Formats: sequence, C-alpha cells, structure tokens
Amino acid sequence: MPDTAPRPDPDALLQRMQAEGERAARGKLRVYFGASAGVGKTFAMLTAARALREQGSDVLVGVVETHGRAETEALLDGLERLPMKAMPHQKLDGRVLYEFDLDGALARRPALVLVDELAHSNAPGSRHPKRWQDIEELVSAGIDVWTTVNVQHLDSLNEAVGGITGIRVWETVPDTVFDDADEVILVDLPADELLRRLRDGKVYMPEQARTAASNFFRKGNLIALRELALRRTADRVDDDVRAYRHAESIRPVWRTREAVLACIGTGGDAAQVVKSARRLAGQLDCDWHVVTVATPRLAPLAAQTRADLEQAMRLAEELGARTETLAGSDIVQAVAGYVRRHNLTKVVVGRAPGAWHRAGGGVLARGRALLALALSPFLGSRAWLFGRHSFADSLALGCPEIDVIRVAADAMAADARGRAPPADRSGPRAGTSDGMRDGMREDRAELDGGGHPGEERGVAARRLDYLWAVAWCAGASLLSALARPWFELVNIAMLFLAAVVAVALRHGRGPAALASVVSVAAFDFFFVPPKLSFSVSDVQYLVTFVVMLTVGLVIGQLTAGLREQARVSVERETETRTLYELARELSAALVPEQIVAIGSRFLQAALGARSAFFLVSPQGRLMAPAVDPQQRASGAIDPVLAQWVFDHGQPAGTGTHTLPGSTVLYLPLKAPMRTRGVLAVEPQAWRALAQPEQRRQADVFATLIAIAIERLHYVEVAQQALVSMESERLRSSLLAAVSHDLRTPLTSLVGMAETMQRAEPPLPPPLAETVAAMREQALRMRTMVINLLDMARLQSRDVRMHKEWQSCEEMAGAALAAMRDALARHRVTVSGLAALPLVECDAVLMERVLCNLLENAAKYTPPGTAIHIASELTDAEVRLVVADEGPGVPRGQEQSIFQKFTRGARESATAGVGLGLAVCEAIVQAHGGRIWVESAGWDDAQGGGNGGARFVVALPRGTPPAVEPEAGLAASPATDKEPH
Repeated sequence: MPDTAPRPDPDALLQRMQAEGERAARGKLRVYFGASAGVGKTFAMLTAARALREQGSDVLVGVVETHGRAETEALLDGLERLPMKAMPHQKLDGRVLYEFDLDGALARRPALVLVDELAHSNAPGSRHPKRWQDIEELVSAGIDVWTTVNVQHLDSLNEAVGGITGIRVWETVPDTVFDDADEVILVDLPADELLRRLRDGKVYMPEQARTAASNFFRKGNLIALRELALRRTADRVDDDVRAYRHAESIRPVWRTREAVLACIGTGGDAAQVVKSARRLAGQLDCDWHVVTVATPRLAPLAAQTRADLEQAMRLAEELGARTETLAGSDIVQAVAGYVRRHNLTKVVVGRAPGAWHRAGGGVLARGRALLALALSPFLGSRAWLFGRHSFADSLALGCPEIDVIRVAADAMAADARGRAPPADRSGPRAGTSDGMRDGMREDRAELDGGGHPGEERGVAARRLDYLWAVAWCAGASLLSALARPWFELVNIAMLFLAAVVAVALRHGRGPAALASVVSVAAFDFFFVPPKLSFSVSDVQYLVTFVVMLTVGLVIGQLTAGLREQARVSVERETETRTLYELARELSAALVPEQIVAIGSRFLQAALGARSAFFLVSPQGRLMAPAVDPQQRASGAIDPVLAQWVFDHGQPAGTGTHTLPGSTVLYLPLKAPMRTRGVLAVEPQAWRALAQPEQRRQADVFATLIAIAIERLHYVEVAQQALVSMESERLRSSLLAAVSHDLRTPLTSLVGMAETMQRAEPPLPPPLAETVAAMREQALRMRTMVINLLDMARLQSRDVRMHKEWQSCEEMAGAALAAMRDALARHRVTVSGLAALPLVECDAVLMERVLCNLLENAAKYTPPGTAIHIASELTDAEVRLVVADEGPGVPRGQEQSIFQKFTRGARESATAGVGLGLAVCEAIVQAHGGRIWVESAGWDDAQGGGNGGARFVVALPRGTPPAVEPEAGLAASPATDKEPH
C-alpha cells in the first residue's frame, strides 16, 4: 500500500494557530550558551547586536558585564546603554549596589534589550530575586531579549558540574527557561584556546586569572564542561527537530540522532530483545523505546505467553525504557508509524521462528510464497505471515530508512526446550505450582464470566473445536449429497464454503483452517468424478481445489478476524459504558457514603472484587476503612499498608513491586489537588489484577472516585464560604444600620452634657461629676459607633478615598488634638516626624488610624506612663510607630488581635468591643500598606521604661512632589522629642 501522509487534525491545527498567535505577542528570547566563562558569549552577543543596530534596529544595552576586557568594552561604543538602578544595601553599611533597571527598560520599550548573565541574583529590594525573572517580564511585554548563560548554571547540570570541578555554583536557572528560549546559540572554544586566553588576561584580571587557573579552569574540567554543553545543546536541537517534523507532518526518519526501538511479541525471546536493546542504547548513549502490538487479528494468547510478555514490558520499564502498547490491525504499519513519529533510527527484533520457517523449504516454501502473493490484495503487508518474508524483512521494506537488527537466538533456551520432558497428560498434581497456576486460570475464567472466545480454555476444549469443524464438514457433505440431483458441482462447493464460514464464526482460526482442508478433501472424494476416490479425471479440477482451498482459508481467516474484532469492540464498548455510568452516578453523589456504595458496586460488577475505602479526615489522617453495607468486610485489609500507600502516593499489594504477595491491591486516590484516600481492592482470583486490562480499569475507577471525593470537598468548602459571606454581609448591614441610628442621639447626648457643664450658675459638685461621667461615656459610645460605621463601610467598599500628599507631622498633631481628653493622664512624646517625606493618603482616614492607636494605648496602659510616636524610613516604606509602656500583647495573639471583635486576655475590665484595631488594619490595607504589632523595649534615650506594645503602620513611600519653602520663612530645626 502506498505510504500516504495522514490528513491533518483540524483541532490540532486550530490549537497550533492559537499557540502561534500567543507566541507572536511575546518577545523573542535568544540565549548565548557556553561551557564556561571566557568562551566569548558576551563578545558574540555584542557583535551580533552591533550588526543589527547598523541595520536600523532599536537596540538597548540593559546590562553587560565586561570584566575589564578591552575588546568587549570597545563593542559597547555606539550602543545606547540603560542607566543602572542604585540599590542601597542595608546589611552592607549602606553600600550602594547597581542593578538592571527593569522599569526603565519597560518604559523605554526598545525592540531588543541585551541583559547579560541570565543566572544573576538581584540585590535585596528588587522586584524579582533573579534576573531570569526580569527577562521573563520583558519577554511577556513583547520585548526581544538577548542574554548569556554557562552550563554550570542550569539546574539539571549544576550538581554534575559540582562533582566534576569540586566547586558548587549557587546561582542557577530553571531548565524550562533554557528550553523555552526561541534561540540557543552555542559559543564554543577548545580547552587549550580557553586556557591561552586566561593566561593572556582576556578572561579575568591577572590576580583572578591565577586563582581560576589553579581551581576551576583546569584542562580536565574544561573538557568535561565542554562535553556537557555540547550534549545539552544537542538535546535541545533534537527537540527542535522533532517539533519541526511534527509541525510539517514529515514521515521519513531523519538520522540526526541515534535512537533504539525494541519490538517484542510472543516469540518467547522478548526479555532477550529488551536486554539487547538496552545494551545497544547504552553503547550509543541514546534514548530507547520498547513496544508491543496488540491486534485483534491475532488469536488469544496463552497464559504463559501473556505473562512472559508482561514481564518483559515491566523489565523494560525498570531498565529505563519508554514503553507503549500499540493498537492496530497491521503490525508492520503500527511499528513503522511509531518509528516515524519518534524519529527512531534502529529497530531491534527477535529471532523467534516465523511461519515460513516452520513450513520448510522446497515445494512447500514456494507454495506459501504463492499463497502470500494471492493474499496480498486482502491482507496488505500482513501477507508476510504466509510468505517467505519475516517481520524484520517486511519492516525493512516498509521503512527503508531505518536499521533493523535481529538479536542472536538464545541457544541455552533452545537446548532446554529440546531436553524438556513430555507433559504429563494426566494433568498437574494438586499442590504443585502448576496446579496452583491452572487453578488460578480457572478462577480467572470464572471471574471473566466464561463463554466468550477470548477466555483461556483447556486442551480438551480446543480439541472439541476441531471435532466440531469436522462435524460441520460432514454436515455440509450430507447436505450436498441431498442437493446433488438439483445443483451443479459449482453450487455444491458454495455449501462447503458456508461450512468454513460457520466454523470460523463459532470456533476460531485453527478449526476454520482445518475445515477448509477437510471441505476440499470431501468435495473431491464424494462429488468429483471418479467418486469415492481422491484421483481426478480432469486436471482442471486441481485448479478448482486450489481456488477452493485458498478462498476457504481467506474467508476463514477474515471471518475469524472479524469475530475477534467484534469481541474486542464489545469489550471496549462495555468498558466505556461502565466508566460512563460510574462517572454519571458519582457526579450525583452528595455524601462520601454514596461514593463508597457506588464505587463498591461497580468494582464488584466490573472486576468481581470486594473493596474498602480509606478516606481522609478533616485533620488529614486516614480514617477506618469504609465498606459498602451490602458487601462482607474482608479480613485481609491491612491499615498499615494503606497508610504507606497514602504517605508515598504509590500503589502496593498484588500486581505491584511492593508486597506483591498480598491478595489485596491498594491504590492511592489521587485527585488533581491532593491524595484523597486509599482504595483497597481484593479480587476473587489471586493476581487477577496483575493483568494489564483489569489493572488499567481499576486505576481509572480509582481516579474517578478520587475526583468525586475532591468534588464533595470543594462543594463543602464553597458552601461554608457562601455561608460565611452571607453572615458577614448580614452583620455588616446590621452594624451599619445600628451605628447610623445611634450616631445622632449620641451626638445630641454629648451636646446636652456639654451644655449642662457650661450652665450658669455652675452645677453642684455631685451633679457636675455625674454630667462629666455621662459625657465621657457618651463620647466612648460615639467612638464605638463611628468604628462600627467605618468597619461596615470599609467591608462594603463604600469608602471613597481622597488621596493627597500629606505631612505625617500634621496628621499626628490632628490626632493628638482630637484625643486630648483621652490622653490627659499620659505623657506623649513625638520624635522624628518632621524629617519624614510627604505620604500619599487620605488624611481623614489616617487620622482615624492614629486616633484608634492612641486610644488603644491610653485605654490599656496605666495612668502616668508614656506613649511614644516615632518614625522609621526605609527604601520603600514610611513607617509611623505608636508604642506604649503597658502590659503588651499576649504572645501568640500578634495576628488575631487585628480581627473584628477580638480583645486581649487582659482587656476584660476595659470598655470596648474590639473594633478599633480591625478598622486600622482595613484602612491601612486600603492604602496599600500594612500594620503589625511587636513587643516594645524603650531604653532611657527613648523615654525610659520596658515592655509594652509597639504598633507599626507602614505606608508606600512613593515619589512626593518637590515643595519649595515660602519666602521669608526659615525652616525651624526639628526636635528629637516633643512632649505633649
């Protein structure tokens, strides 16, 4: 058949177009890659940038490290350079570090920016801790970036380089950044040339060069690093080649890099093929794959043959191969398609004897070749099964651009088979391993339900099929004898062909082939003259016999193949329908008990297995196993093994490598977010779940159950969040309504109390004290109501802030004036506020913050103690500090004290509802700042005393406008302490 290119998938094309559109909106990243410093990465980058600049492109030098190299400095002439950003380092006594100005590059927005040293760590205070993150932001903004990196800075190779050189480099780059780069240019130098450059001072300064030559820059190190860089670049280029072949739908194999594929089947030498492919891949130092082809055209495999094949696949996985089971009706086409998809160059196959070997030579071999030629229009490339071409030959013809390697035959295995004693026809003895294996076969056949052609049957059942084939032929002969007076020989031959079709439908391939031979013999013996003899009177009947035999074989094989395909299709449809029904019922489950019942029922129906579910408690621990009440609990369930599976996230038990002797399979219930428990499955037949089909179905069941459990979890979380939101909204509405209704009468009450205090003549002393107490309580109640109203407005986001550049000193003065009465019994000191820059904020709201903090300090500190208002200034924040000398905040409540209606343990004797600090936090966060509390320790220079609480309000610093002093006014120096 001609090798035509497949039709492109429209969905894949649409997805590719969308990806290309997203890629076009981003900038391009080019990485100059080298084995070590000094190979010329920066020099090559600047040379290419100058050539691009001469073509009229907008090129900006963001940061380039020349390390004092004169030739590199000369390349910077004529290129626009972005000024570096000064970053004061607090831990280095105010030393200023200069870093790449990311914001300046984004504002300048050139077509191309050069950013040297991809793995560089930025100074503290930068937006991103790593320079590669700066580059990611530039690329996301649509700006092209060129950068440099050495092989020792890649995460995956950092440890290997440290083992080679003895020096560990701590600045690394994720491999994904390197792999996602649009271009990687390898800059390479031989080790001797690099050492010469080092001696000439073209890599480091003389002192640094001598140190480097005796440590990192040794010839052996440089050779090993060069090999790593070349191999890493080759890996990336190989990925690019695969992506291009996939995008352009290129089918022929390109021999750009060696890769090995091992094809294993039922020949008995699968393990030997895997080991040979592993040795070959190790010698070539390349990737290797192992595949087998599952085709419905093949007869059902025997138990030992299937076990050997599964063991060989597990061996390949353990040895590090990429394994896959291919599906297709044509083995050669399936393998050739896999080879071309993955661009493999060598295919390793076994030397198990094929059909043409068993046929022998001479006339029989030529007859089989003629038969293959006759069957080729029907079977295509599968005709090799009947001809002289083996699978290796057919694969070589179908895929001529690859090397097909046949492994040597296992002489010891062949010799062992030749010396094997004859089988005991009386059957295996009870208690032997063979008897146990046959018992498990019978159990598995009973578990599968029995009756379908794909089950394993004994020798007697297979012999009965052949007897039935003979019986069908005898029936056709009898029917033909009765119809002979009315039908010609040609029509009678059709009855024998109908018998062959019936045998193929009911009994399989082998009986169908026997029926074809017996039908031709019966037709010749009973109906072709001379009758009751195998001799023929006319030579033309020989052609009739050959045609009948050929047609019978073809019809029998095709019919049996269709029967096998129908069986596999029914099984797959049943499996798909089962999964659909399971997913549908799980989607309607509302409680974990329903999930347990549904999962147990489907596991029992599909796999004939009992099950138990280890679910996770809210504390994250496994609970006792949950079992469907309709099933009997199994005593083989091991909670310890279930806990191990939950902790490690790996299956254990029967059919696995962890405690394979157990009769129970433990599967982790892995959901997209986390593991939701453990599923314990106990089949009726031991190791029944070791079969790939049933194990795969059990894994899918576990995944669906885990997703259902996680869905219930997030439904509960969503319900709790909804209830919390509604409760919070209702509480805010009540607070707003109550506070709004109380505000007016409380204001009137305060006004009346003040009027009575100013009454003439003055009130008697007892009455005056009562009026003063009434005014104080009314003021406290009004403050509480204002806090309630502010909190309700802040939570409903109904506050419109009027931000302007304000003076911290003026805001503190206004707060002190408003809290004069509350602070009457305390001494307040203010220090350093005059030196603070202007802050962009809402003055009214920030005064409310300071008032609440001052009121909180006055309320919870003994009379006569001091309250301190100070300031701190950092690179990014302006901080106002309110500290007291009271008992402080209880340890462990530094965060919870800012929650609504939360009060410290020592506040019970003090009036209040615990809203002041919550209002402060809401206002500060609305300004983009933060607030926290810490223990205060004021020394004598700061006012004396020890202990207390220290509340810090941090607001973004920003860039205030320049303020010109008024004419005729001289600025008065700020005092360190200003007592009030």
